[in-house]
Amino acid sequence: MQKFSPNTLFVGQQLVFLPECRSTNTVAQELLNKNEATDGCAIVAGAQTGGRGQRGNSWDVEPDKNITLSVILKPTFLDAQQQFSLNIAVSLAVLDLVRLYVPEGSSLKWPNDLYHHDCKLGGILIENTISGPRLQQSVVGIGLNINQTSFQHPRATSFALLTGQQQPLGRLIEQLLENLERRYLGLRGGAAPVQKQEYLRHLYRYQEWHAFEVAGQRVQGQITGVDASGRLAVLLEQKLQFFQFQEIRYVID
Repeated sequence: MQKFSPNTLFVGQQLVFLPECRSTNTVAQELLNKNEATDGCAIVAGAQTGGRGQRGNSWDVEPDKNITLSVILKPTFLDAQQQFSLNIAVSLAVLDLVRLYVPEGSSLKWPNDLYHHDCKLGGILIENTISGPRLQQSVVGIGLNINQTSFQHPRATSFALLTGQQQPLGRLIEQLLENLERRYLGLRGGAAPVQKQEYLRHLYRYQEWHAFEVAGQRVQGQITGVDASGRLAVLLEQKLQFFQFQEIRYVID
């Protein structure tokens, strides 16, 4: 699994494979601190023992069965206020891969999760460094459940569970890196408005009425969009409200 040959210009052309590490995002940041990473450098781990998700959640996976990687990007063309457009591009790149193998029922759960119906298939954690008004560098962490078939969390699933087949992990990693470069170059070329519309079309529970938890209270709401800063727009009791990552929780019964 150590050899990868993605058909890319720069994403994954510098590639570091680690049989095991605590977190590929942490390794990526260490490479940046030592000035040893080029734009597009990818860090791939066979096993990740201390992976992190949104809100500090852990991301624990079986060794050599899933995608656990980070890619270093230097999106200096983006203003800090536009940083969620990078989340959108990365999310679409991962969804592109999912839909190759699991064509029906997959969606993007705001802010950075991959879902199949009501089960989690993967997650994204992007850590940005801002200099002045612009992004300086981004560490894009991606975890995707591929060949694992047993999970502690009851709402986790994988490619193998959904397709009944084990998948070629190395080839999937190459395809993911290729998708990521394509979506990123599209973003750099001005495709942010088109990508946002595509993101909304695939957004989990978009324009549907569902239960949410806000400030400890269960409420009914309808997701109507995402604003430029990445806040989720939800219609609650005929009033449109905007929520940061930690301010609203999906209720999935």
